[in-house]
Amino acid sequence: MLAGCGAGFDANTNKPYAPNEAQALIENGAYGTRGIQIPQAFILGPDSGAQIPWRGSAPIYLNILNTAGTPDTLEAVNAGDMGTVKVTAPIQLPSNQLVNTGKPTPQIMLESIPKSLRGGESVKLDLQFANAGIVSLHVPVVTRSREFTEYPPAPGATAAPTPTPSATAAEEEEH
Repeated sequence: MLAGCGAGFDANTNKPYAPNEAQALIENGAYGTRGIQIPQAFILGPDSGAQIPWRGSAPIYLNILNTAGTPDTLEAVNAGDMGTVKVTAPIQLPSNQLVNTGKPTPQIMLESIPKSLRGGESVKLDLQFANAGIVSLHVPVVTRSREFTEYPPAPGATAAPTPTPSATAAEEEEH
């Protein structure tokens, strides 16, 4: 009854969403595509208020579920003009088994980032699978805060600037 206020095809209760900052693969209004489901995807950014510097790198975390019935392989990832992506080795995706590309250590890194990144931006990734082909999605950069603090910091992330105290108007009048 409460959701009735948002009735219609454009109602926010009628749209799929990811319950946190991370992204889920939704294509043409359906969850997943060509047997590939990605319930969570994010690029781990810096601590809150900090930034990943120009030419820096950041780990990409993907949870991938292959529901196609036959094994598949994530062979490569492309980030277009947002840097190069290094995949340590092809990632095997057995049928109906959730694969986390970030545990125990990240297997995918966004490197040579052409601009400083803070939390809140998103990067379009093209994932190349052996059987499913290319699957594209926009992956958010999340800061290391709240549930993301358990992840190690991005290599080379710079700390947030520390404010320096300045003289007050009263102190300046005394001099």
